[in-house]
Amino acid sequence: MNTQALSTARDQGFFAWYHALTAKERRTFWSCKVGYALDAMDTQFLSFVIPTLIASWGLSKGDAGLIGTVTLLTSAAGGWIAGILSDRIGRVKALQITILWFAFFTVLCGLAQNFTQLLWARGLMGFGMGGEWTAGAILIGEVIRARDRGKAVGMVQAGWAIGWGVSALLYALMFSLLPPEWAWRSLFLLGILPALFVIFVRRFVDEPEVYVAVKKQKAAGQPSFWQIFSPKMITVTLRAALLTTGAQGGYYAITTWLPTFLKTERHLTVLGTGGYLAMVIVGSYVGYIVSAFLTDYLGRKKNFILFAVGSLAIALAYTRLPVTDAVMLFLGFPLGFCVSGVFSGMGSFLTELFPTAIRGSGQGFSYNMGRAVGSLFPLLIGMSSQSMALGEAIGVFAGAAYGVMILAALTLPETAGKQLES
Repeated sequence: MNTQALSTARDQGFFAWYHALTAKERRTFWSCKVGYALDAMDTQFLSFVIPTLIASWGLSKGDAGLIGTVTLLTSAAGGWIAGILSDRIGRVKALQITILWFAFFTVLCGLAQNFTQLLWARGLMGFGMGGEWTAGAILIGEVIRARDRGKAVGMVQAGWAIGWGVSALLYALMFSLLPPEWAWRSLFLLGILPALFVIFVRRFVDEPEVYVAVKKQKAAGQPSFWQIFSPKMITVTLRAALLTTGAQGGYYAITTWLPTFLKTERHLTVLGTGGYLAMVIVGSYVGYIVSAFLTDYLGRKKNFILFAVGSLAIALAYTRLPVTDAVMLFLGFPLGFCVSGVFSGMGSFLTELFPTAIRGSGQGFSYNMGRAVGSLFPLLIGMSSQSMALGEAIGVFAGAAYGVMILAALTLPETAGKQLES
């Protein structure tokens, strides 16, 4: 095949959108993707070391759950604050600050000497974790052209699955080389790595042109956070918050309680194996990628509805169908595929819903309000399981969450291909 034919095939292929990016856009793409992966890596360390902390510190499951809940709530607050900051000081600066923040407090987690210190360190780390998502989603959404925005933003968010996989590998490595009391600390101390990545972001990533243009036009004054609740924007803001509440409420309902249900009521053993975790992580990454392309091909709304229905179906399959360990192992793939794919189009959709001057405030509030409300779903399921079967409670709350998501998607405008104003 000659050079011209190769060029034509490349321009029409699966990665044609990537080849069309400028050098500046590619640097932004990779900085956001690597940032998401490092964010996920630091975040997922806790899930792997909880059994060790329970054994060595005598933590109760309630203590471990409290750390997780506090992290979710502070991450919601951090994403909200980072959105406001990104409108005021810039998307890139907000990204740098949030990465440094979660790296610093992840290291402090590794130095904690007791439960109280770990709770505080992990809670403060959550501010940076949530803030990084908001700053990164806005940055990549504004840099990429309209026709490819869904694919690019979704591919960036797929970095979360990569970071999750890296954390699992590091866990296996550290616990094979070191005694448990040192291994768990070494994982958190590796959290310093994202701080080094900020050097790259600072040197090679620029503010989006659309943001710079709007900033110059409005140089006389700072945008107000409260503009997202103006008569023109309030219904969009609230419906966007309902959309994200459904997505995250369903995700937390399924991923928090499903392993407990399968272990205690179905007595399956495959849940604790590396093979099952690998299936979920691989399914998650593939779900992100497929959803990234579908959100441009089908449109934002249809893609949300498709993956919401798929997530609900997989939840019902897990809780209603009699399954063996072998079947459960393979069901890990569609579980990761559906519940992660829901989020792939979220960043591009929220970017397109809000005008540039208040995009950070709107995106930060709506996504993280959904995270805050969604984080209550595991608690509500636990309370409801006192009067109904746990599997039934999971199905009820997952169904309600994804139902809310579908209704919100139906009422919001379709934004695929929308040009961002400058």
